[in-house]
This record gives sequence, C-alpha cells and structure tokens, in this order.
Amino acid sequence: MLSGRGKRNRKRTRRLLPYIPGLPLIAIACLIVAGGLFVNELLAFSQQEDRLPQDITVAGLDVGGMSREEAQAELESVYAQPVTLYYDDSPIILDPAEIGWRLNTQTMLAEAARVGEQEGSFWLRFFNHLTEQELQASASIPLVADYQRSLLENVLRDIATRYDRTDSSASYDVTNLMTYTGNSGTQIDLERALEVIDDALTSPTDRITALPIDGTDTGRPDMDVLRQLIIDYLDSQGFIYDGQTTVASVFVLDLVTAEEISILGDVAFSAASTIKVPIMVDYFRRLDREPNQDEAFIMANSLLCSDNSSSNTLMEIIGGQDIYTGLSLVNETAQQIGLQNTFITSPLDDPLEYSQPGTIASPETISNPNYSTDPDPLNQTTAEDMGSLFTLLYDCANYGSGLASAFPDGEFNSRECRQMLELMSANDLQRLLQAGIPPEVQITHKNGWLNVSAMVGEAGIVYPPDGNPYVIAVYLWQETTQEEATSVGFNRLWPLLEGVSRATWNYFSPEAALQQRRSDLPNFAEDCEEHGYLPPYGQVNLEDINGWRR
Repeated sequence: MLSGRGKRNRKRTRRLLPYIPGLPLIAIACLIVAGGLFVNELLAFSQQEDRLPQDITVAGLDVGGMSREEAQAELESVYAQPVTLYYDDSPIILDPAEIGWRLNTQTMLAEAARVGEQEGSFWLRFFNHLTEQELQASASIPLVADYQRSLLENVLRDIATRYDRTDSSASYDVTNLMTYTGNSGTQIDLERALEVIDDALTSPTDRITALPIDGTDTGRPDMDVLRQLIIDYLDSQGFIYDGQTTVASVFVLDLVTAEEISILGDVAFSAASTIKVPIMVDYFRRLDREPNQDEAFIMANSLLCSDNSSSNTLMEIIGGQDIYTGLSLVNETAQQIGLQNTFITSPLDDPLEYSQPGTIASPETISNPNYSTDPDPLNQTTAEDMGSLFTLLYDCANYGSGLASAFPDGEFNSRECRQMLELMSANDLQRLLQAGIPPEVQITHKNGWLNVSAMVGEAGIVYPPDGNPYVIAVYLWQETTQEEATSVGFNRLWPLLEGVSRATWNYFSPEAALQQRRSDLPNFAEDCEEHGYLPPYGQVNLEDINGWRR
C-alpha cells in the first residue's frame, strides 16, 4: 500500500497533453515530405540554372529560358541562312559557308550564362528563389562571328565578271562634227558592297540586300573624243595638224568640270591682234579708279575694232607716255600670271606713227621647239596661254579668284574682270569662232590674223544656254608665199577654224548641234564701224556694252 508521499509524486508527473497514439510517425512523415519538397525544389532550380536567363538576347535572337543546346541550335540555324544579293533585278544567293562563315556560339553563350551568375552564389540564388526574391537578369549579347574577307572579295569579282556591263565606245562623225555617247555601263562598287554584305551576314532578319552599282555613263563622251574628232576633221580636210608645213594648235577647257584638251597648245604662233587682250589686262592692272570715257573708248577701239593705234596708245599710257616702258610692263604682267610664251617687244604696226619702231628684249620662253609656225619675233603667244588668260578672267569675274588671286594686293577685282569680258562680248565679226556657234549664243572673244603669212587665231569664252561655258583658243598656220597668204588664210584657214569651233560647240551642246555649216555667214568678217558694234564716244558702258543700242 502506497504512502501519502507516493501519491504526491504521482501527481507531479501527470501528463499535460493527452497521449496520441502514432504522433511520432506523423512527425517523421512531415519531415520526409518537407525534405522531398526541398529536394524537388532544389532539383527544379538546378535544372533552371542550366538554362539561360529569361530576359536575354544573343546576337539579336531571343534565347531567354532556352538551354545552351537549344540556343546554339537556334543561332546556328538562323545565321546559316543564305544572304540574297540583288544586282539590279537579278537575285544572287550567297551561302555563308562559301566565305568561311564561323559563328562563335560558345563564347556568346558563356557570356549569356554569366549574366545569371551575377546575382551571387548558387545557394544565395536558391534562397532568393525560395523566398521569391529572384532578380530578373537581362542583357543583350552581341554577335561574335567571322569570315574570310578575301573569299567574299572573290565572290564579288565573280559577280562583277558575270553582271558588270562596260560602256560601248563613244564615237564621232567628221562629216557633221558630232560626238556620240556609247551605251551606259554598270559596275559593282567593291568597297561599298563589302559593307552592305557584312551588314546582311551579321543580321538575323535582314538577309536580303541590293549591291551598290555605279553607272559609268557621264552623259557626254570623254573630252579625248573631242580631241580626236578635231584631229580627224582637220585630216579629212587635208590639213595635218602636226605637219611640216601645217600646224594646228587647239586648247579647250570645260569651265564647269575643269577638264581640258590641248592639241599642240604650247607651240608658238604670231599673236597678231590677240595680244591686245594682255594689253587691256595690264591697263586695268595699273588703274586705281574706274576708266573714264576717253579710256573706255580707246579700249573699245582696241578690242572691238582691233585698232593698232588705240592699242599703242594704251601702252603709252601704261608706260607713262613711254611706249617701250609700257611694252615691258605688259610682258611683266603676262609672265607674272603664267603666260610664259606671250610677249610683245615692239609697238604694233602703225606706219603713221611708228615707221621705224624700236624693240625691247623679249622674255625667255618655253614654247614647244619641235614645231615652227614662223612666228613674229616681236609678238607671240600660244593657244594654251590665251586659253589660260580667258580662264583667269572668268574665274576673277565669277569667283573672285583667277587674276584677283594672281595679284593679291588688289590690282584686280571681280568688277574689273567682268568689265573686260563684257567689252569683248561686243566683238561681232560673225566669222571664225562665232561662225561655229548659233548666232544668238553669247561669246566674249578676241581674234587675230596676218596678211603677210597664212596665220589665223582666236580665243574666247562661249556661254551655251545650258549653262556649261567653255574656253576655246585656236591657232592655225600654213606655210605659203606672201602673195598667196591672204587667199590661203581667208579661204582655207578661216573655214577650218570655224569647223573646229563647230565641233566644240556640238560636243558641249548636242541638243542644239550645228550639223552643217551655217548658211547665214557673211563673206568676210564684219567691220566694227560699218556693222555697228563700236559704241559711240561717250556711250561706252563697260557694265552693259550693248546698252547704247537700246
């Protein structure tokens, strides 16, 4: 029998909760389930870790959530697609494998995988996953690929061989003095083609491109075609341009493109009255004011009527009433602007004033020694020199360069150059250069010929309505007796010079070509006073030389 103390001890050990049969087993089961869920979540996260982050692109492709194997297959499939090249309307298929295309998928995918690892260690990322605190990694991995440029260049050369079209040769006709363009050609621009193909190869979507094609049609033949036309035209007329007894010198300059041709342009000729252009230029150089009416009228007589006395007067004024000083100054100006074969060493023939003219020393020249035109030892030039002088006047008048740049101390300005060109635009012979252009076309020019020998020359600027002005200088010489010189010069050399002028006009203005010699030409050059293109004294306006007629 238990004592009272024993009873008290049993009360102290009484259970607080009722005993539930099987509770330990339930607890163990819960632990097992929790462990299973943990392992399952861990396995799922581990599998997810083997895939690329959701918000990521590689080489322009959305590969988020893909395995590396899936992403690699997608990249290789897209970038293995051919590129379609168009040559005009012709499609050409370029297989990237042809040029050694190599996609570096391992490098790109490794970079993509590193984006996901930037959140921390594996267990930290797993913890963030369990607590739904994952960061959404995003990135755009650029394309890493290469190919052999030399193989691509070979492909393009092969395409060019098959598809490029060359110009058919330009041509000309000596019977109508026309030049003709050939058929236009096309060719691949290799450098630009390499760029556009590279863009297509490295794009996952824009894999069609047009090859850059250059057209080779200039709309007008090369100026060498004009050069050959002039030579063949003279030859067809029995005039050998580089002969022993005949010489032709031609200089033509396109004032828009600066292209030029020169046919024996450096051969020395008698300048005759074309020397009056350098005299006028030097006179303007010495002026520090506007020409007065006396001076303007003297210049008009010199340049329009080709009056020798007026030209001598200009040189006297230049030389301070000493004509020989004036001669030296004219030559000095010519040499300074690059006219190295142009000079005058004696007053122009005027028997009333200079029955026994003296001379000054001539400057050293560099004219072509292989051809002789028996030039006047006192007064010479070349077609290139005269063409260059008109070019300098044009550039000065229109751009403030040319003569103005040759004399930077202000001896010339654009207005003075415009006045000189305006003055010579009233020269209305109706023959020589003028006979080779339509009658309404503006030309500023100066002519010269000799009666003691068969020589004629002229230089000037033609202004076609289409806005493509050009400089032309032509000198022709034929050996003959003094008795026959005038007849040979007028009946043979004049029509030849007019043919050269017409061929040049037709080249620059084929839309208004003169395919036949003009039928409205006078028998001889129109006289300045009788024909009425010398302005009256007091009405010589160098800004509008023909204004007195209105």
